[in-house]
Amino acid sequence: MTNNPTSPIEAVNAAIQSHNPFINAGIVKEQDIWKKKSPDVSTLNAHASDAVFRAIELVRTSQSSQDKVTSIAITAQQGVGKTHLLSRIRHHLEKQGGALFVYAGGNNYTDLNLVKYQFQQTLADSLSKTGSQEVMQWQEVAAAMVNEVKTDNSSTPAELVKKFDRVYANRLAKNKNLINALQKEVLKAKTNADPYILRAILWTLSETQAPFAIKWLSGEELAQVNADQLGLPNPSKTNQDREAEALKNIQQILNLVSYYNPVIICFDEIDVINHSTDDGVPTAIVIANLVKILHDTLENSELSQGVVILTVMLPETWIHKVNSMPGGTPDRISKYTQRKPVELQHVSGDSMVELITVWLKEFYSAKSLVPPDPLYPFEESKLTEYGKVSKPSVREALRWCADNFKIYEEPLPSDPFDRFELALKRESKTDIGDYLENSDLIADAIYFGFETLKGQTLEGIMIEEVTNDIQPKTYYTKYINFKVIANENGKKVKIGVAVIQSSQVTLTAGLKWLIDYEKYDITRGCLVRSKSKIKQMNNNSSAYKLLDELVLKRGGEHVDLIEEQIRPLIVILAVYQKRLNYQLTEKDIFDILSKNKITFDNLLLREILSNPSGNIPMPDDEDYDPDGISELTDPSSTSETDDSDDEFSEL
Repeated sequence: MTNNPTSPIEAVNAAIQSHNPFINAGIVKEQDIWKKKSPDVSTLNAHASDAVFRAIELVRTSQSSQDKVTSIAITAQQGVGKTHLLSRIRHHLEKQGGALFVYAGGNNYTDLNLVKYQFQQTLADSLSKTGSQEVMQWQEVAAAMVNEVKTDNSSTPAELVKKFDRVYANRLAKNKNLINALQKEVLKAKTNADPYILRAILWTLSETQAPFAIKWLSGEELAQVNADQLGLPNPSKTNQDREAEALKNIQQILNLVSYYNPVIICFDEIDVINHSTDDGVPTAIVIANLVKILHDTLENSELSQGVVILTVMLPETWIHKVNSMPGGTPDRISKYTQRKPVELQHVSGDSMVELITVWLKEFYSAKSLVPPDPLYPFEESKLTEYGKVSKPSVREALRWCADNFKIYEEPLPSDPFDRFELALKRESKTDIGDYLENSDLIADAIYFGFETLKGQTLEGIMIEEVTNDIQPKTYYTKYINFKVIANENGKKVKIGVAVIQSSQVTLTAGLKWLIDYEKYDITRGCLVRSKSKIKQMNNNSSAYKLLDELVLKRGGEHVDLIEEQIRPLIVILAVYQKRLNYQLTEKDIFDILSKNKITFDNLLLREILSNPSGNIPMPDDEDYDPDGISELTDPSSTSETDDSDDEFSEL
């Protein structure tokens, strides 16, 4: 039995008819890079993402300054998954850590005459996104700086952000400036760092001042009051001034942040058609030239953890534009793979199945549904064939799924018996969970089984009536589920049936009902419970003594609940409850069951009607105590560590 029961097929079909998750799927936009993880088949184009992760490890561990900056060109046609690959890399780094992530989409470069300044803005914006430590990437760097100059145990970035403003205010009240002190100490180790850029990065730890510090780091002008509070220069500049200074600022920022973590810079969609430069140079050439400049200027700087630059483009952009650029530009754009771009692959038959499995898993999970098959309503063979023959892009594959995400109901057979057979087949595939623990479902299935046998004679007993109207109604809880009223050789027989698979307390209460023949107007009590549960009882328990009284003194019986006997009854009940779906009437079902003796031959129903055997299963372990309670352990004590009393101890 599974722990995840299959949902009713009607609910699954209704979800499919109400929402198509494949519509507009496969189009990954810039904002999706930073949102929650989208469905991803890790094996699809794993060669590309693995190459990127190896490049990150190379720049991180290499001792050679020439290896501290490397680059990879990635090529693929539209819809194959270029931006999705970058999303995979970003989410991997967010989860596992290992590098800071910068996304530079080509659409952001609206004025190619200001490409360096616009990249500085991109850099500042990307580092303001959440990283692997649940704070902004800027704050990860700032926290690393602070922890370098603190003498106590390192605080997490989140802890520093939470208390930074309070500590800053406390220090200021004592005529001490926390930022000044931190800046001074960090500069002792980073003697070549720009003091203002370093100061602005430290300010990102402040929840109130971080937005202004990031705006300044992006190259924008602040209101003078904000600049004064931060202690940062704030001269008025033209865009041309900012463009002229941007490269130096970019280099300073990357030198500082890469000291603590590798940085991966992703230039995406460089094929877009933006306004060209004053000289008429298109976007792809401008960005490729920027990559070359970054490579050359950063390679000669004091990088510690390294920088990886990805440039993503169409194959024709590489062939007809970038690869023909002079001055060694192609070598600097795809240095890691020695000028050979990493090509993304189309969807194959196997990856098609994996892709759709991942998408449907998210779809059904969001709907809290468990389908009869992970690929439902698709067929694996058709998905495999489509991927194998068409070799689609990811976008084309998802578009095909959007067109084919529908229920194909087979027409029901004309003959009622064939419809009944179809219903049995479908309902038998539905996983209803741990049904052997569901006393109410079991009781309903047995009750319905006897309903179909009214007027028939089994085990020498002719069944006249089945009723769940148990009198007297003096309790809110009913422990006898129903009565089978029958005639045995002219004598009235009233069998009270109690299905009890639950706790010992319920069993004890139920057995008290079953032995009280007079009160509940029965001539025989029948307990339906798994033999294994009986054998676990303590023979000195109240429940076992009551069972002994029922069987040996009152002429009642215990009937073992056997999975192979109850499961068919549960399936038949499901068919009856959903009979309208299969265009069956109550008369159709009762006639078919009677004609084919399906319930007539059921051994569980026959055992309940048969003469009691007078036997009780013996417990396996007389010391077994189903009501025992384990001892509770005291929570372990925790010790507190005192903060060191240095200048930054409050942090």
